[in-house]
Amino acid sequence: MGLFVVVPGLNRWLMRLWLPLVLLVSPAAVRSQIAEAPAEAAQAGLLTIESDQQSANSSTGVITASGNVRLVHADRGLVATGRQAQYFSREQRIVLSGDVDVVQTDGHTLRADQVTVLLDEQRTLATTTAGDQVTSSWSLQDPGAAVAQ
Repeated sequence: MGLFVVVPGLNRWLMRLWLPLVLLVSPAAVRSQIAEAPAEAAQAGLLTIESDQQSANSSTGVITASGNVRLVHADRGLVATGRQAQYFSREQRIVLSGDVDVVQTDGHTLRADQVTVLLDEQRTLATTTAGDQVTSSWSLQDPGAAVAQ
């Protein structure tokens, strides 16, 4: 007979140990997911949404995807996952929520409880619950290295 013990905070502690390993291998996984995306995803600006359930409300202009949500934007080399995604077409806004992970092929990563993308403003806002933190990882280049002589 096994013993099951619930330790408050243990899940977050284990996630913090596991997350760096995921971030090391994620860009390659993203590249393979983008390569496996449907051929239609290669069209400029196309965003592919996969989920357990999707609904659209034509009166409000809101599309909601829920359960194992996966967004693929091949043009930007981006894959995002979460529990729910909503696209507000009138406001040109996408809201991903519930353990959101965003990974790009260039190695940039973002982890938060909620990520809001303001498409018209080309801005992204990441938030989390109290007592937690947003985690991101970026590849920084030396500005002098970008200049070819």
